[in-house]
Amino acid sequence: MSKLTIGICGGGVGGLCAAIALRKLGHEVRVYEQAQQFLRIGADVNLTPNAVRALDGLGVGDVLRETAARPTHRISRTWDTGVETSRLPMSEAAEQKYGAPQLTIHRGDLLRALEAKIPAECIRLGAKVKSVELEPRPVITFEDGSTDEVDLVVAGDGIHSAVRKALFGDDSPVFTGLVSYRAVIPRSAVDVDNLDAFTKWWGPTPDVQVVVFPLTRGEEVFIFATTPQDDWREESWTLPGDVEELREVYKDFHPDVQALLAACDSVTKSALYVREPMPQWSKGHATLLGDAAHPMVPFMAQGACMAIEDAIVLSRCLDGVGVEQLDDALAHYENARKERTAKVQRGSRANEWLKEEGNADWVYAYSAWDVALS
Repeated sequence: MSKLTIGICGGGVGGLCAAIALRKLGHEVRVYEQAQQFLRIGADVNLTPNAVRALDGLGVGDVLRETAARPTHRISRTWDTGVETSRLPMSEAAEQKYGAPQLTIHRGDLLRALEAKIPAECIRLGAKVKSVELEPRPVITFEDGSTDEVDLVVAGDGIHSAVRKALFGDDSPVFTGLVSYRAVIPRSAVDVDNLDAFTKWWGPTPDVQVVVFPLTRGEEVFIFATTPQDDWREESWTLPGDVEELREVYKDFHPDVQALLAACDSVTKSALYVREPMPQWSKGHATLLGDAAHPMVPFMAQGACMAIEDAIVLSRCLDGVGVEQLDDALAHYENARKERTAKVQRGSRANEWLKEEGNADWVYAYSAWDVALS
């Protein structure tokens, strides 16, 4: 069996999924994570059935179900009247239709489950990538001056990817004019309807919205909201925001939303940027996955899901592949993934996903383990 030495830059969701899948095939995998340790930072990851089915194939689905919530429905409601404009059954209905439910989970719980499937010696912490050279063989240089030589570089290092910059130069993100707020509250702090569902409150304009769904076996509630604001340009989901500002922005929303925001005692704030789909993901023996390849605004809740799908499809393209076949394998990977991720990128920006009754099959029924490779 052919065996590659693969350096995965970034120990996030996509990178760790790729590491698990590639190790199953017998490849030697090294994960380089810039953080000194894996921390329980961030808040939510929304895993729709397409992602959960992919994770089940990695052998982590049962562990995730222990701490995740299972939204009963995906509901769209009108911001002021509360009138429902769509209601899609999830949970058992999704499991029967798509082979997996929707799971909403703390990002830290997801990362811990993935990390547990990878031997500690395969993960190098405190390894921040500085540059990548591709010839004659890929060499990764880190900020501390150390280097590592591999057969293939996989960039799972996120929206500000150092590997993407090394391969293709700086990107040109466009500020959407929107900021997002994120908060987590105890379920016990509020008494409103549909707390077991994923609910999107559509505002008076498409860019104003509030999304609410359960976390942590339903014991917590996650709140995500967006609004136009031109004077905040920081693109980080860990920066603190102002709770009073949050409440003021949505003061005319339905009383259920008011009650949820009243229960918030802290919030993070981030500017939202968009990138156009990249025409090329691979260069030499290096390729991109997840946000490094196709960062998207979160209006379809598919960012992490696309990274997970990428990881599975990439691993399938590298099954039994040696160095001599890498060029063809990476071409197959791009061909299998670029059209779908571009469609989701653009659909996320359009922000009309399931506002009205519609068919979610093109997103939720996708199987990364079975999609054709060409």
